[in-house]
Amino acid sequence: MKVGGGVVYGGPRGTVLPTLLLGHGRARLRCYSSSPTPDHITFIKDVAATQPPQHLCHLLRMLKTKGESILSPGAKQGLIPLAIPLSKNSSGTVTALLRWPTAPPGMEMPVVEVRKHGVWLLAKNVDQFINRLLVEEDANKSPEIKNELFQAPADDGEKFYRMGDYAKSQISNLDVYLLRKVGLFPDILERKVMRHFEEGDHVSAMVTGEFYTKKEHFPGFARPFVFNAEVLLRVGRNLEAKDAARGALKSPWWTLGCKYQK
Repeated sequence: MKVGGGVVYGGPRGTVLPTLLLGHGRARLRCYSSSPTPDHITFIKDVAATQPPQHLCHLLRMLKTKGESILSPGAKQGLIPLAIPLSKNSSGTVTALLRWPTAPPGMEMPVVEVRKHGVWLLAKNVDQFINRLLVEEDANKSPEIKNELFQAPADDGEKFYRMGDYAKSQISNLDVYLLRKVGLFPDILERKVMRHFEEGDHVSAMVTGEFYTKKEHFPGFARPFVFNAEVLLRVGRNLEAKDAARGALKSPWWTLGCKYQK
């Protein structure tokens, strides 16, 4: 699907492109790296001019434990200006925080993946992303990796997720557990829609696609409307698909989650 237009609100578009310590004190949180550039906490306070997520250091430590390279927050070449880089994985994918000019309610600093045509929402906030990482690793059958990752959040790990809770829940599907116990995630909702199509349940696919677009779920992101337009096209609802595509263009183009043209 190709869509075009201008940015209605948000910043300019762009193309894709240590040892971490936790300190406690009066409203103080420090992450140190071997880089001479400012650390993430200082960068967010002094450059992004906003309050850093409380558990950002935990997330950075977890990303490092997973084998990702921690990036300097100032290493923004090739990224959209609103992205604050956190880490890069072996395939070159960058995980970042998004600093909205004016944040939609509940989306102050979401965690995103930087892609060629903009950003993809990973989680609404740092805590939700940490929780998901822990659940996914608990479902992983590699004890060594699991134990290392659960040690990364230090004493706060159980504030997010207690090891073994996934197995105790007796919910066999990981996506279902995440949706019920952790929160809504774009990739999981899209997989849910596609499973409905595979099962021949077009009504449930359309209902889930519409649910995906509810403004309180992912405010400021156009991707839900793009995906819902694709769902509607698939079932022959062409006029409704056009309306969904128009809805997508009311959000910044770099949140479309697909290729677009001017």
